Amino acid sequence: MKVEYRLFVMIGAFFVVVGLIYGTVTHWNEPVGPFGLLLSAAISALIGFYLWETGRKLDPRPEDDPLAPISAAEGEYGFFSPHSWWPLALGGSAAVVFLGLAVGWWLVIIGMALATLAIIGWTYEYFRGEHAV
Repeated sequence: MKVEYRLFVMIGAFFVVVGLIYGTVTHWNEPVGPFGLLLSAAISALIGFYLWETGRKLDPRPEDDPLAPISAAEGEYGFFSPHSWWPLALGGSAAVVFLGLAVGWWLVIIGMALATLAIIGWTYEYFRGEHAV
């Protein structure tokens, strides 16, 4: 996790520099901008510290070793359905929902009902029929 915590520490340092420059240029008359930038720096530093502390407790990952072969990061990435039609139905029902925002709320309700059916169908696709697991 070296790359991640270094990235967040650099982002935090950037926010500190920009916040101090912004405060100096505005003569600290407008406190919200520098305060927000310095809070962003604190949050970035907090995330960087968390990643550093977590990285110390875990074994090194293949991404942290510059000499690691590509095959070191191989593994099971999950199962992806090659032939499912349910995402198309879900996209169509989302289109009906967004159209309903412009036309009327009655269409939103119909689109939500169609989206519910599409999500249920997509979720249980491999629990019934010829592809049952």
